[in-house]
Order: sequence, then C-alpha cells, then structure tokens
Amino acid sequence: MALNCGIVGLPNVGKSTIFSAVTSAPAEAANYPFCTIDPNIGIVSVPDKRLDEIVRLIPTKRVVPATVEFVDIAGLVKGASQGEGLGNRFLASIREVGVIAHVVRCFDNSDIIHVNNRIDPSSDIETINIELALADLETVEKRYDKQSRLSRVSKEQQKENEKLLPLYERLIKCLSDGIPARTLGLDEDEMALVYDLHLITLKPVIYVCNVDEDSITEDNDYVKEVRKIAEGENAPVVVICGKIESEIAALESEEDRKEFLEASGLTESGLNPLIRAAYKALGLRTFFTAGPDEDRAWTFHEGSKAPQCAGIIHTDFEKGFIKAEVYGVDDLIKYGSEAHVREAGKLRLEGKEYVVQDGDIVFFRFNV
Repeated sequence: MALNCGIVGLPNVGKSTIFSAVTSAPAEAANYPFCTIDPNIGIVSVPDKRLDEIVRLIPTKRVVPATVEFVDIAGLVKGASQGEGLGNRFLASIREVGVIAHVVRCFDNSDIIHVNNRIDPSSDIETINIELALADLETVEKRYDKQSRLSRVSKEQQKENEKLLPLYERLIKCLSDGIPARTLGLDEDEMALVYDLHLITLKPVIYVCNVDEDSITEDNDYVKEVRKIAEGENAPVVVICGKIESEIAALESEEDRKEFLEASGLTESGLNPLIRAAYKALGLRTFFTAGPDEDRAWTFHEGSKAPQCAGIIHTDFEKGFIKAEVYGVDDLIKYGSEAHVREAGKLRLEGKEYVVQDGDIVFFRFNV
C-alpha cells in the first residue's frame, strides 16, 4: 500500500484550501471546477504530544517528528469513470494513494459555486462512490473474463478459479450497484487474492466535513448526514473549517496561531485529527529514540518486529541487531526520567521476535 493520503471530492468543496492549510504549501484554488489538474504533493509533520513530552523530559539539540504525505487530487464529477472532466487522469492519481480523504461540503454559501447547484452531502458522496465503483467494476470484469478463459488451460487453473471467480462475482455485484468494495468486509485471504487488482474502493476512507465557522464546535445537519453514512462503512469522520484553517496557516508565529485558536474556541487545529487519522489508516505507528543529540519519532508499519524497526534507522542496525532496550513513553511521563524508569524496572531487553508497539522508546544494540 502506498504511504500517502489523497484528498478527493467534487469540485469546489474545499479540497485545495484544506490541502494548502495542512501542508502550508499553496495549492491552486479558485471558484470554478477543474482548477486543480495535476495533483499537488506535500509532506506533513504528524502532531504528537508524546514527542513534546519526550522533549520536555529529555532535552535535546534536535527534534524530528514523524511525517506523512498528502496529495491534492482534482475534483471528480459524474461520468469521471467514462473520462468526463478529465476523469481518467484523476482516477489514475487516486489509484496511486494509500488512503482517501473524501472532502464533503457541509456549509451553505451562495458565493461559492456547487457543481450540482445544491448542497447535499449524501448525493455528493454517492456521486464519488459510484464513479470510483464503476472504475473498479471495469477492472474486475476484465480480470473475470481473462480468468474464466484460463479455466480451460489446466486443472490447477480450474482449482485456483474455484476461489477467484466467486470472489470476483461478489465484487462485480457490489460494484455494479455503485457500492464500494470495502463494504464487503473481505478477510485477509480474500484481500490477498484481489491485491493485484489495485481497487480504488478497497482503500480506507476518511470523511472530511468542510464546515463554516458556526459549525466547528457543534455538528450541523450536513455533518450528521455524513456521520450516518460513515458509520455504515465504519469510516472515521473529521470536521474541519477550511476557511479558519487557511487563516491559521497564514499566521506567522506559533503564538499567533495559539491565540487565534483560543479566540475561535478550539484547543487545536482541526487539521491535526485529519493528519493523525491518515497516519493511522495507513497502518503506520510511531516509535521514538531519545537523547541529548536528537529526540525523534520514527514511522513503522504496525506489526513490525524489532530488527525491522532498527533497519528503519540504518540497515546496519538490522543486519547486526543484538537486542533492543525498550520502555514506553507513558512510563517516561509517569516516572519523569529514563533513570527513574530503570529504577522502577520498566526498562526491558527485547530480542528479534519482539513486535514493536506504538509509543515505544527504543535504544538498539547492534554489532557489524
């Protein structure tokens, strides 16, 4: 799976505004469809209060947060799966991301054109889902036809098709109804069988409700509508006011941003939950290294073992891995220093089979 998050939605729902705010990198944005054609890409630091606590308790010369990549993809419209509105190019861009952040317009403003001339989150979501499902349907139908013909080749192929063809048929039925493939709840083995199809609608989705200033602290009816749809898909929902976020991004100092948030009745930027949700949906987790020279958050795939995580720092660490000294960031906060963590018996030695946990602080022992 690609390690990035694609921001998608209908034209003029606020995708590029949100992208510009989240990456603090200007993306072309205007009040007409198809303003963004080529995808913009930005690398974003992952907000993590645990790293802030590590820096407080283990002062250092340099702090390095974890990062995640966001891609701003131009707006899709009805007929995109057939090439409408530069649809083929947009669909190709979506295939290349690991997670989809689906931005839904949840505010009224007659000055901002809606591509369908009405605000209807359910309809907007359905439009996107249908176009992505139809694009996937074409892919599955082609593979189904090809696989069916291979049944005549050998008994081995026939046996393989006993697993594949019924699965393809389930996908075809689902996608023909404009329903995302992820709603089928495929198990691990089934996901492995269809992995090489690279289906868009199997990608995890985060619904991003772009609201006005009045709906930041309390859901409006549009947001409630999106939450109901997301609940049926077991998908997370993040509520953001693109206008506020763009104003925050334009402020020069952290102090000014903090004052602005307080004046808006917010404890943090609405972009932070989006960044964390994307990071989590990609199956990414964080371990830390800490010392006088550098406190750093390292990104790893959930389920990775200690040698693999050591290799993220340097290949020599993995090749010559001996042991890992490990303790949790929660224990550091509780006891106040690494020395006190040791005294409390919370620091432990782990070997090659240790599965690194999110929030571990690790020192790798190696020899090459």
